[in-house]
Amino acid sequence: MKKESSFVLVLVFIVVTLFLISGNSTKYNLIKIKEVYLAGQSIKVDLALTPEEQAQGLSGRSELKENEGMLFVFEKPGIYPFWMKNMNFAIDMIWISETREIVYIKKDARPENFLETFGPEENAKYVLEVVSGFSEKNNLKEGDKVLFTH
Repeated sequence: MKKESSFVLVLVFIVVTLFLISGNSTKYNLIKIKEVYLAGQSIKVDLALTPEEQAQGLSGRSELKENEGMLFVFEKPGIYPFWMKNMNFAIDMIWISETREIVYIKKDARPENFLETFGPEENAKYVLEVVSGFSEKNNLKEGDKVLFTH
């Protein structure tokens, strides 16, 4: 009886340890993302991981190049509205689900619309901001798959 309970405790410890390691490795892998692939295009991304980085976003920057973007990574899926406060140029915003499918696209969000908020009515875990026109040029649509690489 004592051996059985010791075995169960060891087994529970192993399962809990593996669960914690897998969760931390997933989070660690997310902070190592360097590029996002979608529609056959590679976008080099800066990451917005913390609430402070997410609040800042691309605000204050003067431009964004064709193959550059910013990827917002949230702790958990949710409804994340975005706006254009302190932006100096138009962008496309792409909301991506936890399973890495596009769930919503806001094309050509313009700085003069800074009081308006944009976003999907369904949960997303990531938002990718790219240069305005990218979505149209590459025929992006909801349901398209997205790949993250290190």
